[in-house]
Amino acid sequence: MKLSVIVVNNNAGALLQQALNSLISACKNIDYELIIVDNTLTEHATDALQSQFPHALFITNTTYQGIAKANNEAINQANGEYILVVSTDTICGKDSLQKACSFMDEHPDSGGLSVRMLNPEGRFLPESIHGLDRYWAEFLKFIGFARNLSKTRLYNRNRKDWVEEFQISEIDILSSDFMLLRKSVLNEIGLFDERFLMYGHNIDLSYRIRLAGYKNYYFPKTYIINYERQQLPKFSWNYIKYFYGAMIIFAVKYLIRVPQIKVDGIPALFQHSYEVKG
Repeated sequence: MKLSVIVVNNNAGALLQQALNSLISACKNIDYELIIVDNTLTEHATDALQSQFPHALFITNTTYQGIAKANNEAINQANGEYILVVSTDTICGKDSLQKACSFMDEHPDSGGLSVRMLNPEGRFLPESIHGLDRYWAEFLKFIGFARNLSKTRLYNRNRKDWVEEFQISEIDILSSDFMLLRKSVLNEIGLFDERFLMYGHNIDLSYRIRLAGYKNYYFPKTYIINYERQQLPKFSWNYIKYFYGAMIIFAVKYLIRVPQIKVDGIPALFQHSYEVKG
């Protein structure tokens, strides 16, 4: 099987069905499977969709599992050579997936790929290229980690050789809204870190792909439309907890060496599996 498409539903409402219809249309000439994880906190919206998408695999969680863990549940069931993790607030172009898979086929050094993203008014979204919003960008500069993300060019966005909208380029961070991943690479480096409940999971995985020697690409020869739906109000406690909590987890994971204290029956909070070279 060529492609496994994974969609995690978090109270997406009408956007979910719109996203699914566009994805199925884009998979018309691809050997694919569709996996939908219902991760809602209230009434399960996917119950009404199972009759409309009978060939899809539905995974229903009774409690909120976090984005990373929900994606991992689906990846563990996936059979495709490539894994597409796509958000529910997107509309996929009719040939987007075929072109993206063909590019990955032609570039065996690729671990992941993101495409050009537009908002509903047709405006280019620069997150397509650097995969970070400005808060994460400032945070990574503040802790000094940006030096490990040279292809993101966080320190000088006005350079003339910076990646343009229509320029294929190697990048550091894949957008969380559209991550086309090579399954064999995931088998090698591991899946999403489940400590990142809602934010930062794409940053961590993208960085691990590069640490393993593979490349992440920005592929602008096709596009998706992204509604930029904010899942949580920015001034809510849950947003602060998940968003800034992810930053703390990332900093501890890569920059702070915590002594490994082994106590029988109690797992270590932070397992250090990666090294960052200064």
